[in-house]
Formats: sequence, structure tokens, C-alpha cells
Amino acid sequence: MSFDIHLSGHVKSVVEATLPGLVASLVASGITAGDASLWGPEAEAEASQRLGWVEAVSVSRPLVPEILALRERLRAQNVTRVVLAGMGGSSLAPEVIAQTAGVPLVILDSTAPGQVLAAIDGDAEGGDLTRTVLVVSSKSGSTVETDSAKRAFGAAFRDLGIDPAERIVVVTDPGSPLDQSARADGYTVFNADPTVGGRYSALTAFGLVPAGLAGADISELLDEAEASLLEVAIDSPDNPALVLAAAIAGGEPRKDKLGLITDGTHIVGLPDWIEQLVAESTGKEGTGILPVVLLPVSPEVDAKPADLQVVRFVDEAKQFHLFEHHEGEILVSGSLGAQFVVWEYATAIAGRMLGINPFDQPDVESAKVAARGLLDARPEATAPAFAVDGVEVRVSDPALAASGTVAGVLDALWAQLPEDGYVAIQAYVNRLALPQLEGLRELVAADSGRPTTFGWGPRFLHSTGQYHKGGPANGVFLQILEQTDVDLEIPDRPFTFGQLIQAQAAGDAAVLADGHGRPVVTLTLTDPQIEVLSLFEAAQ
Repeated sequence: MSFDIHLSGHVKSVVEATLPGLVASLVASGITAGDASLWGPEAEAEASQRLGWVEAVSVSRPLVPEILALRERLRAQNVTRVVLAGMGGSSLAPEVIAQTAGVPLVILDSTAPGQVLAAIDGDAEGGDLTRTVLVVSSKSGSTVETDSAKRAFGAAFRDLGIDPAERIVVVTDPGSPLDQSARADGYTVFNADPTVGGRYSALTAFGLVPAGLAGADISELLDEAEASLLEVAIDSPDNPALVLAAAIAGGEPRKDKLGLITDGTHIVGLPDWIEQLVAESTGKEGTGILPVVLLPVSPEVDAKPADLQVVRFVDEAKQFHLFEHHEGEILVSGSLGAQFVVWEYATAIAGRMLGINPFDQPDVESAKVAARGLLDARPEATAPAFAVDGVEVRVSDPALAASGTVAGVLDALWAQLPEDGYVAIQAYVNRLALPQLEGLRELVAADSGRPTTFGWGPRFLHSTGQYHKGGPANGVFLQILEQTDVDLEIPDRPFTFGQLIQAQAAGDAAVLADGHGRPVVTLTLTDPQIEVLSLFEAAQ
């Protein structure tokens, strides 16, 4: 079997109670047949245009020789460094594919000026712009982050006397504005299936082009996916997608937080892809499933909150020695292609179980609108409530700042947590310069006593950002920003990358606080390398 799942304890009981109804509803065969009515009349119009992922393997096969031929042409010109500019579904799947294959792929899913410059300038390991091809991935081409990256790279190529049309490869929907402009400018263009939403696009051109150009065996990936298609299509209690859907969306009361742990599997980074798929698909209408990416030693693993269900990715889920150590967890193993297929099916089925449309993202646009308004108006930055040891503190409610210390502000923020709440850390910084910031998640989870997510901004806006606004209103939000002298113009735009990322952070904070009444604390590090240490101390 290309995908294995093992259950024990409470979750096994939940699945045993839930599975017969799922089998009887014929939902698995219905999805495979493209039945758009499965999610109710309100979702039918959208679902009828969003089920192409079910046929992604066969639709994508003809792309493979084209991708490999382009890879050979580029290598013959000594163009061996691949950079991907894309957000959310356009970057998360190819990142997993490349990491698991062990091939280098530079992911640019940030507007932090330092990170953009690093992607353009290359690195000391032999990657530089003269040997770089940029893959621009966007369904519409209107995504501000991706459009800005394309503009910056185009200018950088021209500065070196390189024709951007020879070094920029575009992946987009047929007939999109980007498709039309890219073809007019002579770029190489790969069209994806327009009936596949971004987060379900792993096995389409969006996943395959960048990973294939980077050197991953995309033909084998499609073979792995194909081997699982029959399993997920059958209305049977052995269908792994039905079992997984029952495990993550069944039960009363339902465990609405999903702890994702990678523990000894050959697949690298899969939880980050699942995080977007599940959070953006289910987090709406006040309900949803919140994925929480964990380490095997994370505080939540020992604390076992009642509303957290752990999924552990291992290389062999049916190994008996694992069972006694991981009672009550969902153990999962399988090839990467099978994981993509089974999780896509399971997420769509979970959406039906929750009574929501798993194919829309009604709250994603709100933060974009707020950011655009700030870029247009260019207001003065609001004064901090206070500043201490180089950290500027801004709060959505003055009461949060009463202590006058960073540690006190954090304690006040945790005090706003309901019993079933969560903390979301949102780091709008250059993560190449501050990778250690991700370790803050473990400290905050221990200090707050609640499941804690960590997102690099603005990347998470295209992922968990939907859940933050559309899911249960029980989150508290900690933004971390940086002051930096580094900035970069965006050609033919009236704002810089530095202004863009600041507007994205402020826009999202405003939507969360003003639009949804959620507590938000924003900490700006004026000397990030130094203040990150005091931040860690405050969180303890």
C-alpha cells in the first residue's frame, strides 16, 4: 500500500464511529467522479470549477518531457540555480518536493527586502544571478509579492545585460493577465489546470515545474501519486482518505487542532504544506481545523491538550514498537505522491463533514485590501505604547501594555486566551538573517500553555491567514517586525519592499483587531540580532 495509517486510543474510537457514515455517503467515489453537489448548494458553483486536482496526475503527465527538456537547455547554458517566486500553494508543494528529493531550490515567498536581495544576489556556494533562472508562479499574476519579485529580478537581469525572457519562466492559468503579458514579452510559459485551486495544486504545473527544473524526479512523484488513486476512490472502510478525514474531523466534541510531527520520515517539510491545505480549506464560518507544526519534543506533545490531535509522520506506520510510545496519535507513512493525494481527498471530505466549502478563501482578501489602503495612504507609523531595550511595543488594547515590560505584555496577551484558544506568532522579518526566531514557538507554547503556531510573514497570509479570520475567534496574535537599513525599490511601483512588508503587517493587524476583535501585540526589533535574545528571555 502506498499510504499507511495506524490509529489507537480515542481517535480509533472516533474513526470506528464515523467511518460507516462516510462509506455509505459515497463521498469518495463522488469526489473522484467530480460531483460538485457534495458540499451543498451554496458551494456547488465553486466546487464545479475546483475539482480538477482529482485528475492532476493524468493531466500533468505531458508536462514532464517539456520540463525536463527546458532543464537540459538551461543546464547546457550553465543555468543551474533555480529561484521560485510564489506564495502559498505556488511555493509550499515545490518546496517539499525539492527538499525531499535533496535538490536545491531557492524559495522567495517573502517581501522582506533582505530576503529578496539574497535571492537576487545568490550565495557563496556558487549560485549567482548569471546562473539563475526565476520561476514566477501565480494563478492570476496579480499576487503583489510575486509580481514585485518578478519586477525586481527583471531589472537585475537587465542590469547584467541578460534578457529577462531568457531567464524567467512563468507558471500561471491559461488566459490570465500574467499569461497574456508573459507570452507577449516572449517568456517561457507553462499553463496549469484552471480548475485546480492553489492549495490543491501540488501535482500540477505549480508543483512540477520549479521542482523539476531544480532536479527532482517528477515522473516518479506522479507514479507515486497514481499508485494511490484507486485506494482513495473506493467507498470502503480501507480507503485511507476516508479514515484520515474521520480522524481529523470526526468526534464530539471534535479536536479542532491538529499537531503535525515529522519523526524519522524521509519526507522533509510536509507539515508546512498540510498547514495551508487544511487551515485555508476548513477555517471559515467560525469553524475549522488548525494545523500546528510541532517538533517531537514540543511542549504540546507532553501536555496533550484535550483539543489537540497529534499526527506523526513516520517511515513505517505499522511498526509495532511505535504503538506503545504513541498511544492516541495518528501514525502516517507513505510516499510523497501518495501523501499529496490522500491529504487532498481527506481535506475535501473533512470540509463536507464540517459543513463548509473547502475550495474558497473568503477572508484572505481582507488583509490584502487593508495593506493596499495603507500603501496608497502612506500614513505615519503609529507611536508605540512604549519601547524598552530596543523593542517597540504596539498593542490593539492599551490594557495589554499596562506592565511596561515585554514579558508583562506577553503575559497579558496569554491572559486573553480562552480555554480552547491558540497563539499565532507572525514574524515579518528576513528569515535568512533570523532563522532562530522560529525557536520562539516552543517557548511561547510552554509559557502560554496553549497550542502555538508560527508563520513567516507575509507567507502565512496565503496559508493560515484564512483560519485566523474565518475560523473560531479564539486566537491571540503576536507580530514580530524588524527595523532595517536594507531596502529595495520595486520597479514601476510607488512603494519599496520595505514599505510593502510593513503595510502587510499593519494591514493584517488592523483586520484582526478592528474587524474581528482579536488581541494583537506587535513587537518591532530595532536591532534584530541583539533584541531577538531579549525577546527569547521575555517569552520564558
